[in-house]
Formats: sequence, structure tokens, C-alpha cells
Amino acid sequence: MIYQTERLLIRKLETSDIVPFHEMQGNPNVMQYTDGVAKSYDEDVLDLQRVIDFYTKPNNDFWVWAVVRKKDAAFLGTIALIKDDENNDEIGYRFLEKYWNNGFAFEAMQGLIQYCKALGLKELVAEVILKNKASEHIIKKAGFQLVKEYICEDLKLPERMYKLVL
Repeated sequence: MIYQTERLLIRKLETSDIVPFHEMQGNPNVMQYTDGVAKSYDEDVLDLQRVIDFYTKPNNDFWVWAVVRKKDAAFLGTIALIKDDENNDEIGYRFLEKYWNNGFAFEAMQGLIQYCKALGLKELVAEVILKNKASEHIIKKAGFQLVKEYICEDLKLPERMYKLVL
């Protein structure tokens, strides 16, 4: 376990997570705000293994973990802490669509903020596509402040960067 909240456990991803991982990554509604492309099962098998392989890399700065509901061990999604291209500590999350609007993303992010404080990090950033109003609401609710607005390179859509001083 990496950390936990009232309802959630955050742990390393496992190869046995492939079915719900693919349900999430293969859903165009979920992926529209990431790289815009739903993934095939075979792509997700490779992607899941790639993410898992990062756990053992020396000086790893790419952490993607499973978000699991405590009461029944259901895989809800993923939460990430990565170094971006500008060496910022960036957070991100992705949830299966059937678990949207239950407060899980906010709860998992609140736990990640506490985890990052315990690690001694000084600030976090989050990038949000403007059309993703739900995610933007979560980021603002967590106390992140707008830093800049620009066009996302991948999707060619307006995006905002937010920062939270820890």
C-alpha cells in the first residue's frame, strides 16, 4: 500500500488489474481528456506492464498506482505522480466511468497531497483540458491555483496548468 484514505487504498498496479485497467483505458469517454484515443486490449497489456516496470527503475520519477475501494477491493482507477517535462511534480488521475461522480477522484487526490507533503515535496502541478469541467472542479476544490493557459500539444485543445504550494 502506498497510502489510504477513508474509503480507498492506493497500491501498486499488478498484472491482474488488466481487465478493469482495460475497461478504463478502452473507454473513449475516459480517454478523451488524455491522449484522445481509446486503447485496445493488447495495447493495454503492454501499457500496464510498462507502468509496472517503472516501479523497479532506479531514480524512478513516474509513479502510477491503482485506486481500490476498501470495502470490496474494486479497482476504481489510477492516480499518478510524475515528473513532467519541466521537472514539476505533476499529479493526474483516471477513473472507470462507472465510478465518476462519487467523490473518489477528490478523495484520492486529497490523500496524494498528504502523501506528497510527507515526502517533502514543495509544490504540485496539474494540467486539465478546459472541456474537462469535472476534473477542473476537483483541482480547484483541492486548492490548486491557475498558473497558465495554453494549447495542449497532444490534443490541440485549450488546457490549463494549476499549481498547489504544499
